[in-house]
Amino acid sequence: MELSVVLLAYKEEENLRVMIPRIREKLKDLTEDYEIIVVDTKEPLDNSKEVCEENGAIYVNQVDPGFGGAYKKGIETAKGDSLLYLDSDGSHDPCYIPDIYHKFHEGYDVVIGSRYTKGGKTNDATSSKIMSHMLNFAFRIVLGIKAKDLSTNFRMYSGDLARQVELKSTNYDVLEEILLLMKIKAGKKNFKIAEIPITFNKRLFGESKRRLLPFIISYIKTMFKLLAIRVRS
Repeated sequence: MELSVVLLAYKEEENLRVMIPRIREKLKDLTEDYEIIVVDTKEPLDNSKEVCEENGAIYVNQVDPGFGGAYKKGIETAKGDSLLYLDSDGSHDPCYIPDIYHKFHEGYDVVIGSRYTKGGKTNDATSSKIMSHMLNFAFRIVLGIKAKDLSTNFRMYSGDLARQVELKSTNYDVLEEILLLMKIKAGKKNFKIAEIPITFNKRLFGESKRRLLPFIISYIKTMFKLLAIRVRS
């Protein structure tokens, strides 16, 4: 299979009704050889399964806890040669999928839909923007990766390379962890990463599930952990 599209869901029933058809619309001119996978919570909290069945998406439940656990389940389930992750809440507009897809097929290991590269934009709250810029600055140094937006989930990966890494993070810091581990697996000189400018929107329906304090603590711990991994490698 050429492409697996992965959406992680936590009470995102209303958003999935909108997002899955939008994704299909953008994929129809790119490839017919694809699957859409929705990774839901271990115990269902809404009717996301029914929405997936109605829209021809594959529905699975995560086993390991947290955002990181859902992320790993997506990789384990996906059959595609390439993996496209994007948020299920509507903040990542599927209109950018063709740009990311075409850039990836120029020979990159990872292509990021970036808020912070030239032409990118975010409609997030000011406090979130400041925190995000600080985290990205710190992780650029820790990871030794020059991309400007290391904390976004809008990405296309080499499926072969992504499946070679063993992810251990349970929270959103899995997004930085996977980049470093893929870079190590590929070899520093061979790892190719690119960014495509996007506009990051506010979610369509519902409220954010991200909690600030656990989020910050998790990132600080991960920063030291990834630095140690990079030094050892």
